Amino acid sequence: MTKVLNISLSLAAVLAILPICGAPAAFAKDAKDITIAVVPKVAVPFFDDCNKGASEESKALGVNYQWVVPQNTQGSTQVKILEDLMSKKVDGIAISVNEPKSVEAVIKKAVASGIKVLTFDSDSAKSARSMYIGTNNESAGATMGESMAKALDGKGEVAIVTGQLGASNLNERITGIKKALAKYPDMKIVATEGTDDDLAKAVSVDEALLRGHPGLKGIFGVSQVGGPSVAKVMDTKEFGSKKGTVKVFAFDDLPDTVKGVKDGFIQGIMVQRPVTMGKLAVENLVNQVNGTEKDPANIDTGVTVVNAANLDGYTK
Repeated sequence: MTKVLNISLSLAAVLAILPICGAPAAFAKDAKDITIAVVPKVAVPFFDDCNKGASEESKALGVNYQWVVPQNTQGSTQVKILEDLMSKKVDGIAISVNEPKSVEAVIKKAVASGIKVLTFDSDSAKSARSMYIGTNNESAGATMGESMAKALDGKGEVAIVTGQLGASNLNERITGIKKALAKYPDMKIVATEGTDDDLAKAVSVDEALLRGHPGLKGIFGVSQVGGPSVAKVMDTKEFGSKKGTVKVFAFDDLPDTVKGVKDGFIQGIMVQRPVTMGKLAVENLVNQVNGTEKDPANIDTGVTVVNAANLDGYTK
C-alpha cells in the first residue's frame, strides 16, 4: 500500500510540474487524415485556375481535397456551405467571399470549433479568418484607373461595370479606380452597374451604357465578365464603331478577354494570379492545421498589366 501511495504521489508531482514547463505541443496530423475544402464565389473560369492550384498542391501534400462551388452569389448560399463543411468536420476551409458581412458569424463558429479558415481572392476582413491571400484590389484598381487616364489623356466620361455589387474585392477595385481618377478633374464616372458576374446580363448592361451615354470614352470591367462582354458587344454592327474609340480595361486573362486585346476591343487587362492563390491557400491551411504557422499574415499575390505589347510574354 505504501509503494502504491508513493507512486501516486510521484505522478501527481510530475503533473503539477507540467503546467510550469508548458503544455506539450500538438502533434502534426498525418496528411491522409487532413481534409481541406476550397469554396469559390461561383462557377466561373477564373476559379478554375484557383481550383487547379489548390488541387495540385493538395495532391503534392497528400491531403484530402474538396472543391465546393456555390450555385449562386448569395451570401446565404456560402453560409450553408460552410455549415455543411463544419458538420463534415473538415480541417481547413479557404473561401472567396461573396458578401463579407454574411459569413462573419459562421466563420467565427467554424474557427471556434477548431477549423482553420482563411479567405482568398475576396476577403471578409472583419471575420475571424486567419489571413487573406490574393490581389491587393484597391492597388490594382488604382493601376487600372491610371491606365485608363493615360489612354484618354485625362479627359472623358467613363463607366464601371462590376459583378456582384456586394463583393468586397470588386468594391475595393472601384475604390482604387475612384482614387486614381480623383487626380483628373476632366474625367467623370457616369455609371456603375452590376452584372452578378453573368455574361448575358453584362452584355445587356454594356449595350445600355453605350446607348445611354453616346459620349462615353471608357469602360472599366472590374469583374471577369467585363472583358468578354464588351468585346462581344463591340463586335456587332450596332457598336462596331466604338472599337478603339471607347477604351476598355478589364480584369483576368480569360480566353475571350485575351482575344479582345488581340482584336483591338480591349486596351489592357489586369491579370491576377489565381493558380498561385489556390496553391497558397492549401499550403497555408495545412501549415495552420499542423501548428507550424503561428502568426499568419496576409499575402498579396500581385497583378500584371497586360496589353498588346506584352500579351505573349507575361507570366502568372
